[in-house]
Amino acid sequence: MCLCVKASMNREQFTFLVRKELPGLRRFLLAACSGNGQEADDIAQEALLKAYTASTGFEDEGGFSRWLYRIACNCLADHQRKDSVRAGTLSIEKAYSISSASHSDETFDYQELYRAIDGLTTGERTAVLLFYMEDRPVKEIATIMNTSEGTVKASLSRGRSHLREKLKG
Repeated sequence: MCLCVKASMNREQFTFLVRKELPGLRRFLLAACSGNGQEADDIAQEALLKAYTASTGFEDEGGFSRWLYRIACNCLADHQRKDSVRAGTLSIEKAYSISSASHSDETFDYQELYRAIDGLTTGERTAVLLFYMEDRPVKEIATIMNTSEGTVKASLSRGRSHLREKLKG
């Protein structure tokens, strides 16, 4: 009888794995936040903090990417939920100042695409960005989104259709 005990992740392992995933995670969050780098960085920081806190019990180094993206997707959903509650109380002057302060000139080129992506549901946006920007397979996206592969395929189909409509006009 073999009593195999897996070692939990240490800080060095966590840092190494995060460095590999961070460019893609940041790219995903930046697109999901319509080019708002400050918002994307805040969500990434929150996700990394949550992941680090939970990393001592994490043992599947091969599944680290899916696990980290799932945490980031949950943080993104929480952030968007909070924003939708606050949106009713935000004055138009404050909205303009936030928008102008947080968007750089480089995002101007992608404004139309960001606006179209912003019009997608959270599920459609997440599936489309993970599939097309991060080249994740449907099975992996289903794991990240904690849903079925059929739901991911439907979200991709609806998302493509909605993007096509929005970008035509």
